[in-house]
Amino acid sequence: MAAPSVNDRSQEIYDLAKELEQFQSSKAGVKGLVDSGITKIPKMFIHPKEDDIPKPSELGPATALEVPIIDLSSVDHKQGRMGIVQKVEKAASSYGFFQLVNHGIPENVLDSLLEGSRAFHEGDVAVKSNLYTTDRSRKVRYFSNSRLYKSAFGNWHDSLICDFDGSLDANDIPVVCRKSIIDYKQQLMGVAKTVCELLSDALGLAKDHLASINAAQKQFVVCHYYPPCPEPDLAVGSTKHTDPSFLTILLQDSVGGLQVCNRGQWVDVLPVRGALVVNIGDLLQLVSNDKFRSVEHRVLANSTKGPRLSVATFFNPLRSEEKPYGPIKELLSDRNPPIYQDVLFRDYMMHFASEGITAKALDHFKL
Repeated sequence: MAAPSVNDRSQEIYDLAKELEQFQSSKAGVKGLVDSGITKIPKMFIHPKEDDIPKPSELGPATALEVPIIDLSSVDHKQGRMGIVQKVEKAASSYGFFQLVNHGIPENVLDSLLEGSRAFHEGDVAVKSNLYTTDRSRKVRYFSNSRLYKSAFGNWHDSLICDFDGSLDANDIPVVCRKSIIDYKQQLMGVAKTVCELLSDALGLAKDHLASINAAQKQFVVCHYYPPCPEPDLAVGSTKHTDPSFLTILLQDSVGGLQVCNRGQWVDVLPVRGALVVNIGDLLQLVSNDKFRSVEHRVLANSTKGPRLSVATFFNPLRSEEKPYGPIKELLSDRNPPIYQDVLFRDYMMHFASEGITAKALDHFKL
């Protein structure tokens, strides 16, 4: 007997709440579904593909596009730095994404991070189950698809989160990946500082401007695991979204699947050995008054390349920050009036959480 088509499945009596409750109560995530031997995905993971079709007005020319790769090897030399700032400015304003090479973090540190993340996601089920929660106040937690309570379909991945805000106890991080996460996080701070300085330079501001407004004071580390999907044409690894951050720095493995939307086209962010992917978040678009772009991106599901691993670090102010964020005054003029209202970081995050990952939260704060 042939497997039912998507249309056949749409005619079935379906209770999303019940399916979601069963999924969450298993505390096994998407990987648990795969390990159970499923050959077709639950209906809650079937993705409406029409959501990803750009409007005709968004379509750009059918040219070959490639996310820029920026070499930081000469960042400490005056002439080399000027060229790097120009490349960062162009990438941040046109793509919203770029890849960094020769950033200073040894490849063995990057490899250890991905290996530690894999060891957790493929490791002791009891350890993962004990950490499984949708409670956002937990600084270390494992979960899958908490946003399904606000969305009509799920994403084909699981996540381990470490929310570094000063109150996180490192002993709460699973021992199998604790050292690799902490080592990487410590070294990544230097890269984030350099990137913030380059972005400040690219805006024509003092190089410590973004640091002075606490743009990278808090780090939110998310280890994603995308298991092979039995029906990759029906699912999506991560649906299209923009990031709730000033800056996001991503380490991805060699599997691929990350795409960024540029000129109405989906462009692959091809894995580069040892590279870090940088993308502009909503809050940097806000303070730059649309000079820099926070763009939609997504991750495809796959069935043949094995699990995909990535580690995203979101840089932001502390949630307790009382200073409102708005377009930087030095960037404004009669010809460039403010596009956004001032907003507290926690108010932006509350709105982002209420809207769900598919919404463009930044639009809510336009004047």
